[in-house]
Amino acid sequence: MTLPDPEKLGAQMSFDGRMSYTDYLRLDPLLDAQHPLSDAHDEMLFIIQHQTSELWMRLAIHEMGAARKLMIDGHLRPAFKMLARVTRIFEQLNNAWDVLRTMTPSDYTTFRAALGQSSGFQSHQYRMCEYMLGNRNRAMLKPHAHRPDLTAALLAELDQPSLYDVALRLLNEKVPVPQAVLSRDPGQPYKADAGVQAAWVTVYQSPETYWELYELAEKLVDFEDYFRRWRFNHVTTVERVIGFKRGTGGTGGVDYLKKMLGVELFPELWHLRTVL
Repeated sequence: MTLPDPEKLGAQMSFDGRMSYTDYLRLDPLLDAQHPLSDAHDEMLFIIQHQTSELWMRLAIHEMGAARKLMIDGHLRPAFKMLARVTRIFEQLNNAWDVLRTMTPSDYTTFRAALGQSSGFQSHQYRMCEYMLGNRNRAMLKPHAHRPDLTAALLAELDQPSLYDVALRLLNEKVPVPQAVLSRDPGQPYKADAGVQAAWVTVYQSPETYWELYELAEKLVDFEDYFRRWRFNHVTTVERVIGFKRGTGGTGGVDYLKKMLGVELFPELWHLRTVL
């Protein structure tokens, strides 16, 4: 069998003075960003798992920010595409846990001490994702107090309406939402409201009349579905690897993560299903 010659097929093979794949993606610094602090084989897996998760979260933040702006401007169709993409991003993040689960408790103990006090709950991008979605726990600003730039970015997000706040404003244009909800301080955690649930029920009872709001609601539910799975997979993976030990950052480990499973991002969109 004769192997094909890409150059004869028209492929560019000379990159002296030209932009290459490596140049465009800046692969040199990217692939030089993994520096294990121990000799343990599995530390490389641990580092790459979390670095790639941060890259996916960076894209999720990019997409949610753009979707929110489009929603504010009334352009729902392109916003729906971006929200669907964020859901797929979290599907990728969910799949990544399967790779990390190949690391056994024995593997992890060979390098856990090298982590010091670092912990995933200190991820400022994860915090940004939660803030953008409406889970605005100001206590979680504290892990970033040593970085004024990160604190400023998170505080700036708290000054903006969350993605769900924007969705409720759109809902109010067609179905009245309680004024107290619309005028609430966006920097504070959102609390479920019976009036908001009633408004969403109206949409779900007549989807043909409120199709765009109906689709928006389902896009949000799709996302929270995958977000909940991500949290559950996180808990399961941590329990599988460290049991009920405390986390490296001082949290209660599995106990802390299990408490987070009960946090609802868009509560009325889940509660209304009981009353339909």
